[in-house]
Amino acid sequence: MNSLWLQRFVPRPQARARLFCFPHAGVGAAVYRPWSLALPADLELCAIQLPGRANRLNEPAITHLPELVSAVASVLQPHLDLPFAFFGHSMGAVLSSEVARALQATGAPAPRHLFVSGRRPPHWPNPDPLLHVLSDKDFVTEINRRYGGIPPEVAEHEELLALLLPALRADIHALETHLPPASRPPLACPVTVFGGSDDPLTPRAHLDGWRGETQGAFRVRVLPGDHFYLQAQKDPLLADVLATLAPLLAQARPRETPA
Repeated sequence: MNSLWLQRFVPRPQARARLFCFPHAGVGAAVYRPWSLALPADLELCAIQLPGRANRLNEPAITHLPELVSAVASVLQPHLDLPFAFFGHSMGAVLSSEVARALQATGAPAPRHLFVSGRRPPHWPNPDPLLHVLSDKDFVTEINRRYGGIPPEVAEHEELLALLLPALRADIHALETHLPPASRPPLACPVTVFGGSDDPLTPRAHLDGWRGETQGAFRVRVLPGDHFYLQAQKDPLLADVLATLAPLLAQARPRETPA
C-alpha cells in the first residue's frame, strides 16, 4: 500500500474498511500516524502524502486544487476494493470533498462517509485578505496570526522555514484560487462536520454550511479547542468517527488474502 501518495503506518491485513485521511496545509501524512495506533484491526488508515513534503520534499508542490484532485483520485483507484471513508481537516476538508465528488462523477466507488473538519464549504467565498500574494515575512506573520500553525522554533530558524514554506505557500495558493461553482450536484454520502469551539476561522455557520454539500445524512459536532482542536481532542474525535463507521464495519467483509 505505501507509495509516494499514500502512507499506511500500521498494516491491517484483516481490514474490513479503509479510512483515507487528508492533512491540513503545509504538512505531510505523518500528522495522522498517531491515529493509526488507535484504530481497531478491521479499519486501515491510509494518509495522503502530497508532493513537496517529507519523503517527497524534492518534488515541486502543486499549486492548483483541480490538479491535486485529479492526481489523488487516480492514485486511490486501485485501493477502493474495500468500503472506505474520507477524513480531512482544513485544506484536507476541501481536498477530500472534491476527491469524493470526482469519484462520484466518474462512477467509481465513492466514500461511504465524508468527515470534514475546521473549514467552510469549498464554494463559500473567502472572507479574509489573500495570503498567497504576501511576501514570505508577511505570509509567516499572517499565518501565525490566523492559525498559529508555525512553531516559534521553526519561524525563527531560516533553514527550517525554507523547507516548510514552499509546500505551505503552494497549499494556500491552491485553496485561495479554488473557485468551484455554487450550484452543482450534491454528494450522495453522509457528511459529518467537526469544528473547534474557539476556532475564529470556522464559526458554527461555516460548519452548518456543509449541509448543502450532500443529499445524505448530515451532522455537526463541535469539540473544545481552536483551529487545531483535533490534536488535544484526538480521543473523542476518533471515538465519534469509529462509532459512525461501526455499522459499515459490521456489514463489510475482510479482504481476501492469497492462500
